[in-house]
Amino acid sequence: MGEGFELLRAVSQQFNVKLRTLADAVVRVPAPDADARVWFPGRRRYSPPRLPALALEAGSRGSQGAVLKAVLHRVLSITQTPMGNVQLKDGHRLHLTRHTGLNTYFTEFFAFVDDATTSCAQAASQHRQVTVRDVAGADVFDEASRYAILQSGSRAAHSVPLTSSRGAVMGMVSSHHERPLTAFSTAQLAALQQTGTDAGRWLSWHWSTVVLDALERLHTTAIRRLH
Repeated sequence: MGEGFELLRAVSQQFNVKLRTLADAVVRVPAPDADARVWFPGRRRYSPPRLPALALEAGSRGSQGAVLKAVLHRVLSITQTPMGNVQLKDGHRLHLTRHTGLNTYFTEFFAFVDDATTSCAQAASQHRQVTVRDVAGADVFDEASRYAILQSGSRAAHSVPLTSSRGAVMGMVSSHHERPLTAFSTAQLAALQQTGTDAGRWLSWHWSTVVLDALERLHTTAIRRLH
């Protein structure tokens, strides 16, 4: 068990993939045949998709941390607020991955979202942007979720799904606002939609390329050690 964990940790560091993500992939991805020397035979690899609207440093287009940071910055710039967060799909729930301007109570309460009592979960299930103009009176929240949002200083929220080219929701980015919202302009909504599409396609690429590369290295290393 200890040797397996050390191998997981070494590969996660080598490929800059979170240990949690790699361990989850080991469980979710169908295992190779017992005698297979390659986990994913014939798999094609691609370069990361372009992200022209994101402020990324040179050479960081393949880094999940850098891309998610830039996605959050882009969304908060469009929505004109300093508060927001990014969640990634984790099975049937959303996992809070990055945030700014939100306190510890909020981030711990919403570390994982697996029910429909939040606007982000609603946006994920409906595959569309969702605006909560006033958290205090919105029907979507249960009282515990409403309190967790209000106590952070957020009175309104807007959630944007991060979708792959096949329409699968890979995650969610949400902005939070100190005052109730009226409405975003058509141009703002279009820019948010494009950001969600670009980010979702990048996340799909990251999973099918970087994460699977890490799994392949995990497999080949384990085989070498067995022999």
